[in-house]
Amino acid sequence: MPTARTKVRRKPDRARYERQTVYDILDQAFVCHVAFIADSMPFVVPTNYVRVGDKLYLHGSPASRLMKALSSGAPFSLSVTLLDGIVFSPTAMGHSVNYRSVVIIGQAEVLHDPDAKMNAMRDFVEYVARGRWATVRPPTPQEIAATMILAVPLVEASAKIRTGFAVDSDAEYASGAWTGVLPFKWTPGEPIRDPRGNPSAAVPENILHYSRPQ
Repeated sequence: MPTARTKVRRKPDRARYERQTVYDILDQAFVCHVAFIADSMPFVVPTNYVRVGDKLYLHGSPASRLMKALSSGAPFSLSVTLLDGIVFSPTAMGHSVNYRSVVIIGQAEVLHDPDAKMNAMRDFVEYVARGRWATVRPPTPQEIAATMILAVPLVEASAKIRTGFAVDSDAEYASGAWTGVLPFKWTPGEPIRDPRGNPSAAVPENILHYSRPQ
Protein backbone atom coordinates (compact mmCIF):
# COMPACT_ATOMS: atom_id res chain seq x y z
CA MET A 1 0.00 0.00 0.00
CA PRO A 2 1.23 3.54 -0.72
CA THR A 3 2.33 5.83 2.08
CA ALA A 4 1.65 9.55 2.27
CA ARG A 5 5.10 10.14 0.78
CA THR A 6 4.88 7.63 -2.09
CA LYS A 7 1.27 8.09 -3.15
CA VAL A 8 1.18 9.28 -6.77
CA ARG A 9 -0.84 12.49 -7.04
CA ARG A 10 -0.21 13.54 -10.64
CA LYS A 11 -1.94 11.09 -13.02
CA PRO A 12 -2.84 8.64 -10.20
CA ASP A 13 -4.33 6.22 -12.75
CA ARG A 14 -0.76 5.45 -13.84
CA ALA A 15 0.35 4.49 -10.33
CA ARG A 16 1.32 0.94 -9.43
CA TYR A 17 2.02 -0.15 -5.89
CA GLU A 18 2.42 -3.91 -6.32
CA ARG A 19 5.79 -5.07 -5.01
CA GLN A 20 6.44 -7.27 -8.05
CA THR A 21 5.86 -4.38 -10.46
CA VAL A 22 8.42 -2.29 -8.58
CA TYR A 23 10.88 -5.21 -8.60
CA ASP A 24 10.43 -5.86 -12.32
CA ILE A 25 11.28 -2.26 -13.21
CA LEU A 26 14.27 -2.16 -10.88
CA ASP A 27 15.59 -5.46 -12.24
CA GLN A 28 15.60 -4.21 -15.84
CA ALA A 29 17.15 -0.81 -15.25
CA PHE A 30 20.84 -0.21 -14.64
CA VAL A 31 21.23 3.31 -13.25
CA CYS A 32 19.34 5.18 -10.56
CA HIS A 33 19.41 8.85 -9.58
CA VAL A 34 19.69 9.63 -5.88
CA ALA A 35 18.42 12.97 -4.55
CA PHE A 36 19.73 14.18 -1.19
CA ILE A 37 20.70 17.27 0.78
CA ALA A 38 24.34 17.94 1.68
CA ASP A 39 25.91 21.16 2.93
CA SER A 40 22.46 22.78 2.74
CA MET A 41 22.36 22.15 -1.02
CA PRO A 42 20.23 19.71 -3.04
CA PHE A 43 22.09 17.18 -5.18
CA VAL A 44 21.07 14.47 -7.65
CA VAL A 45 23.71 11.84 -8.35
CA PRO A 46 23.49 8.96 -10.84
CA THR A 47 24.86 5.61 -9.68
CA ASN A 48 24.36 1.93 -10.32
CA TYR A 49 22.67 -0.46 -7.91
CA VAL A 50 21.54 -4.02 -7.43
CA ARG A 51 18.33 -5.35 -5.89
CA VAL A 52 18.58 -8.39 -3.64
CA GLY A 53 15.27 -9.43 -2.15
CA ASP A 54 13.56 -6.47 -0.53
CA LYS A 55 16.67 -4.31 -0.41
CA LEU A 56 18.54 -2.14 -2.88
CA TYR A 57 22.33 -1.93 -2.54
CA LEU A 58 24.53 1.03 -3.44
CA HIS A 59 28.30 1.22 -3.26
CA GLY A 60 30.99 3.85 -3.56
CA SER A 61 33.91 5.59 -1.91
CA PRO A 62 33.39 6.56 1.74
CA ALA A 63 34.82 9.96 0.77
CA SER A 64 32.09 10.70 -1.77
CA ARG A 65 29.43 13.27 -0.98
CA LEU A 66 26.71 10.72 -1.78
CA MET A 67 28.04 8.03 0.56
CA LYS A 68 28.69 10.51 3.36
CA ALA A 69 25.16 11.91 3.19
CA LEU A 70 23.37 8.59 2.95
CA SER A 71 25.47 6.83 5.59
CA SER A 72 24.60 9.58 8.08
CA GLY A 73 21.03 8.31 8.14
CA ALA A 74 19.64 11.34 6.34
CA PRO A 75 16.47 10.68 4.31
CA PHE A 76 16.74 10.66 0.53
CA SER A 77 14.81 9.68 -2.57
CA LEU A 78 15.90 7.46 -5.43
CA SER A 79 14.39 7.11 -8.88
CA VAL A 80 14.70 4.77 -11.86
CA THR A 81 13.14 5.32 -15.30
CA LEU A 82 12.82 3.10 -18.36
CA LEU A 83 11.93 4.83 -21.65
CA ASP A 84 9.60 2.60 -23.67
CA GLY A 85 8.64 4.94 -26.50
CA ILE A 86 8.01 8.44 -27.82
CA VAL A 87 4.34 9.30 -28.25
CA PHE A 88 3.61 11.46 -31.32
CA SER A 89 0.49 13.56 -31.02
CA PRO A 90 -1.48 15.67 -33.52
CA THR A 91 -0.77 18.67 -31.28
CA ALA A 92 2.51 20.13 -30.05
CA MET A 93 1.43 19.95 -26.43
CA GLY A 94 0.12 16.41 -26.74
CA HIS A 95 3.48 14.72 -27.34
CA SER A 96 4.60 12.47 -24.53
CA VAL A 97 6.62 9.37 -23.73
CA ASN A 98 5.72 5.88 -22.63
CA TYR A 99 7.74 4.91 -19.58
CA ARG A 100 8.03 2.80 -16.46
CA SER A 101 9.45 4.45 -13.36
CA VAL A 102 10.02 3.79 -9.68
CA VAL A 103 10.50 6.24 -6.82
CA ILE A 104 11.89 5.05 -3.48
CA ILE A 105 12.04 7.06 -0.28
CA GLY A 106 13.99 5.90 2.72
CA GLN A 107 17.13 5.76 4.78
CA ALA A 108 20.23 3.68 4.14
CA GLU A 109 21.90 1.11 6.36
CA VAL A 110 25.70 0.75 6.27
CA LEU A 111 27.08 -2.76 5.84
CA HIS A 112 30.03 -3.34 8.15
CA ASP A 113 30.50 -7.11 8.07
CA PRO A 114 33.23 -8.02 5.53
CA ASP A 115 31.41 -11.18 4.44
CA ALA A 116 28.18 -9.26 3.86
CA LYS A 117 30.10 -6.66 1.86
CA MET A 118 31.78 -9.37 -0.21
CA ASN A 119 28.40 -10.97 -0.94
CA ALA A 120 27.02 -7.59 -2.00
CA MET A 121 29.96 -7.01 -4.34
CA ARG A 122 29.32 -10.41 -5.91
CA ASP A 123 25.70 -9.41 -6.39
CA PHE A 124 26.81 -6.17 -8.09
CA VAL A 125 29.06 -8.03 -10.53
CA GLU A 126 26.46 -10.71 -11.23
CA TYR A 127 23.88 -8.02 -11.92
CA VAL A 128 26.17 -6.59 -14.58
CA ALA A 129 26.51 -10.00 -16.25
CA ARG A 130 25.36 -13.30 -14.82
CA GLY A 131 28.33 -15.65 -14.39
CA ARG A 132 30.96 -12.89 -14.49
CA TRP A 133 32.06 -13.24 -10.85
CA ALA A 134 33.57 -16.68 -11.43
CA THR A 135 35.81 -15.43 -14.26
CA VAL A 136 37.48 -12.42 -12.59
CA ARG A 137 39.61 -11.73 -9.52
CA PRO A 138 37.41 -11.09 -6.49
CA PRO A 139 37.91 -7.98 -4.35
CA THR A 140 40.81 -8.04 -1.93
CA PRO A 141 40.22 -7.39 1.79
CA GLN A 142 41.78 -3.97 1.26
CA GLU A 143 39.37 -3.17 -1.59
CA ILE A 144 36.40 -4.31 0.48
CA ALA A 145 37.54 -2.18 3.42
CA ALA A 146 37.89 0.85 1.13
CA THR A 147 34.37 0.48 -0.28
CA MET A 148 31.21 1.60 1.46
CA ILE A 149 28.11 -0.46 0.77
CA LEU A 150 24.66 0.77 1.71
CA ALA A 151 21.44 -1.21 1.94
CA VAL A 152 18.16 0.56 1.20
CA PRO A 153 15.07 -1.29 2.49
CA LEU A 154 12.29 -1.18 -0.10
CA VAL A 155 9.64 -0.05 2.37
CA GLU A 156 8.35 3.12 0.70
CA ALA A 157 8.23 2.71 -3.06
CA SER A 158 5.83 3.34 -5.91
CA ALA A 159 5.86 2.77 -9.65
CA LYS A 160 4.33 4.87 -12.42
CA ILE A 161 3.67 3.59 -15.92
CA ARG A 162 2.42 5.22 -19.13
CA THR A 163 1.41 3.18 -22.15
CA GLY A 164 -0.59 3.76 -25.33
CA PHE A 165 -1.10 6.62 -27.72
CA ALA A 166 -1.79 10.36 -27.50
CA VAL A 167 -4.78 11.45 -25.46
CA ASP A 168 -5.88 14.40 -27.62
CA SER A 169 -9.54 14.73 -28.55
CA ASP A 170 -10.78 13.14 -31.79
CA ALA A 171 -11.20 16.60 -33.33
CA GLU A 172 -7.44 17.22 -33.11
CA TYR A 173 -6.74 14.31 -35.45
CA ALA A 174 -8.16 16.27 -38.40
CA SER A 175 -4.76 17.93 -38.85
CA GLY A 176 -3.45 14.99 -40.88
CA ALA A 177 -0.12 14.79 -39.03
CA TRP A 178 1.35 11.33 -38.47
CA THR A 179 0.56 10.06 -34.99
CA GLY A 180 1.69 6.96 -33.14
CA VAL A 181 4.41 5.57 -30.93
CA LEU A 182 8.11 5.11 -31.73
CA PRO A 183 9.15 2.21 -29.46
CA PHE A 184 12.49 2.27 -27.67
CA LYS A 185 14.41 -0.74 -26.45
CA TRP A 186 17.80 -0.93 -24.77
CA THR A 187 20.02 -3.25 -26.80
CA PRO A 188 23.79 -3.89 -26.56
CA GLY A 189 26.18 -3.38 -29.46
CA GLU A 190 29.11 -5.48 -30.62
CA PRO A 191 31.69 -6.20 -27.88
CA ILE A 192 34.93 -4.19 -28.25
CA ARG A 193 38.07 -6.03 -27.17
CA ASP A 194 40.37 -4.36 -24.65
CA PRO A 195 43.80 -4.04 -26.36
CA ARG A 196 45.50 -4.92 -23.06
CA GLY A 197 43.40 -8.04 -22.56
CA ASN A 198 44.11 -11.66 -23.47
CA PRO A 199 44.03 -11.71 -27.29
CA SER A 200 43.19 -15.41 -27.35
CA ALA A 201 40.22 -15.16 -24.97
CA ALA A 202 36.93 -15.68 -26.79
CA VAL A 203 34.04 -13.35 -26.03
CA PRO A 204 31.95 -15.17 -23.37
CA GLU A 205 28.43 -16.20 -24.29
CA ASN A 206 26.95 -14.05 -21.53
CA ILE A 207 28.56 -10.99 -23.16
CA LEU A 208 28.21 -12.04 -26.80
CA HIS A 209 24.47 -12.59 -26.28
CA TYR A 210 23.98 -10.05 -23.52
CA SER A 211 20.42 -9.24 -22.47
CA ARG A 212 18.47 -7.61 -19.66
CA PRO A 213 15.12 -8.69 -18.24
CA GLN A 214 12.23 -7.33 -20.31
